[in-house]
Amino acid sequence: GYSGRVMTRWIKGHLRIVLLVVLAVIGAAWWWLSGNGATAGQWQTARAQPADIEDLVTALGTLEPYDYVDVGAQVSGQLEKLHVDLGDRVKKGQLLAEIDASVQESRVQAGLAELDALRAQLEQQRAELELAQLQFNRQERLRQADATSDDAWQTAKATLATTRAQIKVLQAQIDQTQSGLEGDQATLGYAKIYAPRDGTVVTLDAREGQTLNANQTAPILMRIADLSTMTVSTEVSEADVDRLEIGMPVYFSTLGNSGVRYDSTLRQVLPTPEVVNNVVLYTAEFDVANPGDALMSGMTAQVFFVVESAEDALSVPASAVKRGAGGQYVEVPAAKGRLEKRPVKTGVTDRVRVQITDGLAEGDTVVIGKVQAQTEDEPRRRGLF
Repeated sequence: GYSGRVMTRWIKGHLRIVLLVVLAVIGAAWWWLSGNGATAGQWQTARAQPADIEDLVTALGTLEPYDYVDVGAQVSGQLEKLHVDLGDRVKKGQLLAEIDASVQESRVQAGLAELDALRAQLEQQRAELELAQLQFNRQERLRQADATSDDAWQTAKATLATTRAQIKVLQAQIDQTQSGLEGDQATLGYAKIYAPRDGTVVTLDAREGQTLNANQTAPILMRIADLSTMTVSTEVSEADVDRLEIGMPVYFSTLGNSGVRYDSTLRQVLPTPEVVNNVVLYTAEFDVANPGDALMSGMTAQVFFVVESAEDALSVPASAVKRGAGGQYVEVPAAKGRLEKRPVKTGVTDRVRVQITDGLAEGDTVVIGKVQAQTEDEPRRRGLF
């Protein structure tokens, strides 16, 4: 009876106490997890420290020889002999190829024969001129002595003039034939193709036995390039092209050897764009020395144009810098878990880190974000329940 009721009240009292304790623990856990208790542990922080920062415009480029010449054929015919192959180094004046020259040779021989015939006719006319001059001189003396007729004198005079005119005609024909012969001889010379410069054969577009037709356009046989200097041609989007300046630093690495960096300066940006899939791209070019021919034509380059740079500059993560009504600022931990706004001035940024030119010292702590909320299982793992 009585003792049972007392026991029941005692049990109910203790259950209330246990329930209150459990509720208090749950409330404390919720308060701690929700961030209402501002402690230094709930913020992600970083320290201001020196770093090299570069503001870059990136692009893909292709390597090509800076200086090259396409060697073509100026005469038609069958390509009889190629004296070089791809990759061969050649010297200026070196024989590269020979074209069948039988047609050109026949033209030259015909021209020489025609020239000899005209010269023989000229000698004959000069002999006739000498005879016509003597006959005219004789008629002059006879006329002065009134020993010849006017008809004989006039005939001798006309013969002299006609002979002189025929000599002029023959001389003109000889000059014309000589000019044509020189052209045919030059064409015959084109049957042998010589290197116009020192360099390396980088393309070979013809084969022995191939028939070449040079009547309309000169067929290209090969390309000779100077590989000591290479040009990198890049495609830059219209959104970035305004950030480029002639003479700005630029560096790149090739896809096959990303560990080697090549430095140069921007030489030119071509004014006419190219539209690829509705994207407007501008061509930017720069040159780089190629000792040892490590860089080859057609290689792909990952290019970085340096808009701004700062070496060993005091910097913080970009996420730490915020912008407000009064300008840029960072938040630093203060007393009792609160945050304090501190105005800063910034410089170069690479979108990962920002240079701080004023407002912080090396080693200062800045807030870069909040600690991520824990999952429902984490409190149990930490023994809260």
